[in-house]
Amino acid sequence: MAISLKDLKQVRATLPPRALIYGPPGQGKTTLASEWPNAVYIQIEDGTPGNLTLDSFGLLTRYEQVMEAIGALYTENHGYQSVVTDTLDKFEPLVWAATCEANKWADIEAPGYGKGYVAADMFWREYLDGLDALRRDRNMNVVMIAHSTIERFDDPRTASYSRFDIRLHKRAAGLVVDWCDLGVMLNQDATIKTEDQGFNKKRSHAEGGFQRWMYLEGRPAFMAKNRYCMPEKLPYKKGEGYKAIAPYLPAAAEQATATEQASEQPAGDSQQAA
Repeated sequence: MAISLKDLKQVRATLPPRALIYGPPGQGKTTLASEWPNAVYIQIEDGTPGNLTLDSFGLLTRYEQVMEAIGALYTENHGYQSVVTDTLDKFEPLVWAATCEANKWADIEAPGYGKGYVAADMFWREYLDGLDALRRDRNMNVVMIAHSTIERFDDPRTASYSRFDIRLHKRAAGLVVDWCDLGVMLNQDATIKTEDQGFNKKRSHAEGGFQRWMYLEGRPAFMAKNRYCMPEKLPYKKGEGYKAIAPYLPAAAEQATATEQASEQPAGDSQQAA
């Protein structure tokens, strides 16, 4: 059928968000992810904060187990509204192992010239497609956690500089960043103070770090992004991070409102409705 201008229609974002939360260790990434509505964890890193109790499939050590967990969430009845992968940088070795097993390679570098990482794209896409199915058909928020690393960035417009990036191979990082709707850099602000020590010597040190921020727009120093007209950054307070983000996420906000209304409804009313 030929496309016509009569086929034009207005569209807007209605599906739940695909979010990436990354940053240095100990900033509260897992805690922030746990604040998303009715979250279930695909746990690949054995590092759950001691003050959290998470619904998890247990520690998964093979790529096939991760895909089976996604399959169970897709086919079985449940009330989960968010699926969290913790963490992507621990998942990447599982992707490489599956790629090597499929191609009978000793390791991901065996084929040379970066071909192993190109072959791994297929497994990354299968994983992202599975999460997309949960988002599309089960109306689930998708949240991925990753650690940060500091990389040299060769900017063609100016001198090279260092920046925070996701601790993944550049091909995998590119796939994930392009795919997600929301990329949150969770970190603390630091103020650099310089002291004059005399004899033309100066000493610099960092201060601050008491306030943590959710950075939502990219800057030369770090990757961040959003497709929801969010501000540059929002303060992060434990237990209130998702609450700060939710008003900008139409589908996620609707989910949260429905959950809150259901929890506030008296038991007698729910029986009457039934």
